[in-house]
Amino acid sequence: MEYDVIIIGCGVTGAAAAYMLSKYRLNVAVLEAENDVAIGTSKANSAIIHAGYDPVPGTLMARLNVEGNKLVGEISEQLHVPISHCGSLVIAFSDSELEHLKKLYDRGIKNGVPELYLLDREETLKEEPNLSEEVCGSLYAKTASVISPWDLTLAMAEVAVKNGTDLFLNTKVNAITKEDGIFTVTAENGNTFKGKYIVNAAGVYSDVVHEMIGEKEFTVNPTKGEYCLLDKSEGTRVKHVIFQCPNELGKGVLVGPTVHGNLIVGPNAEPGTGRDDKANTSKALDFVKKTALRSVPSISFRENIRNFAGVRANTEFDEFLIGESKTVKGFLNLAGIKSPGLTASPAIGKYACELLETMGLELVEKDDFDNTREVIRFKELGAEEKNDLIKKDPRYGRVICRCETVTEGEIVASLHEVIPARSIAGVKRRCNAGMGRCQGGFCSPRVAAIIARELGIDETEIMEDRAESYVLIGKLKEGTNNV
Repeated sequence: MEYDVIIIGCGVTGAAAAYMLSKYRLNVAVLEAENDVAIGTSKANSAIIHAGYDPVPGTLMARLNVEGNKLVGEISEQLHVPISHCGSLVIAFSDSELEHLKKLYDRGIKNGVPELYLLDREETLKEEPNLSEEVCGSLYAKTASVISPWDLTLAMAEVAVKNGTDLFLNTKVNAITKEDGIFTVTAENGNTFKGKYIVNAAGVYSDVVHEMIGEKEFTVNPTKGEYCLLDKSEGTRVKHVIFQCPNELGKGVLVGPTVHGNLIVGPNAEPGTGRDDKANTSKALDFVKKTALRSVPSISFRENIRNFAGVRANTEFDEFLIGESKTVKGFLNLAGIKSPGLTASPAIGKYACELLETMGLELVEKDDFDNTREVIRFKELGAEEKNDLIKKDPRYGRVICRCETVTEGEIVASLHEVIPARSIAGVKRRCNAGMGRCQGGFCSPRVAAIIARELGIDETEIMEDRAESYVLIGKLKEGTNNV
């Protein structure tokens, strides 16, 4: 098939572009290097939907941030993506920082951010009594939220696939050519794809992908950020996302509730790391903890249940790099998508459609676009709904993940979705099995057994997450598997 558009990368930006393009009568392919969507930066971030007071007024980033904030809320409601409209506070510890908050407030007003307020010390501590007594005041952004970033990515990608988009996983691009107005994209696995337009949403590899066919226009400077995830026992330590005043390295170390009821702390900013460097270091985590305690001194890091790191696609430009390549017609870069990229993603997808149309792509809306998604989250159901569901399918009556109350029925469903899970972490991202205090210590073997049974494979073929991340190498003894 000759595609109208080939999207390279299925993180949140690529998924958003696919979602928006799937509303039109087009043949679209998405090529993803990993074995699942949202494997990179889209799953390892702060999960914040920013209000939009931080970007410089008049920039593309400012416009797409504010528009994206609204669109994320609409998409989350429509596609059943977990989101919490908790709001955020940027806190100040000095008079000079209070002055900076006023600048952020003015920026927000110019950017069109609604419900933005400057609070004094007493008002701030009334909102968040666990903050440091040294706090002088804050900037309150009511429209900030927290979300499940991987589920937002998955939801948009699923709708795109339901509406005819072809998703190719394990398809790492290694060459691009163009002849007679048609691109040929070659993957490491030997498959080739032909298309009229290319959308480059390759994240930290977006410069590499662009230079496969175009001249150098930007350089991705990977910046690693490390996080601490704390148990639900710390989840009510604060009600809002708490930021300190931003600096040249970013928005700084935050403390905030997650959409699943945990507490997240981080990140630091370590420029110059490798594109795939997601290792945690004691030095970075110590910095994160020390900085976070300045905001909320009562945090108990004894409740830390997981550490992780994500890599941001920073470039030499303090702006999203969205536009047609200067040297290759028909090649659209969605690059430099750093924070607030998660927030802006649906607006970026919408803008990509507009740009492709100006580049010559004909957009004709579908009459039968299916913008629905069904997700069963057992623990969120009422007692009567649970009983009715168990009567229809007894597997929903068997809890596999005790920490998060995830049932066998949900795990089985995740393996047969529009974009099915194919690893233990893939199941985790779709239904939360293994997300709790024990981090899969109890349920992972049972999840693995269900995967093997449902897919008809040996347990030694099951991966923890990315390709070839096998967790079992053989059997020590034979026994009865009662899963």
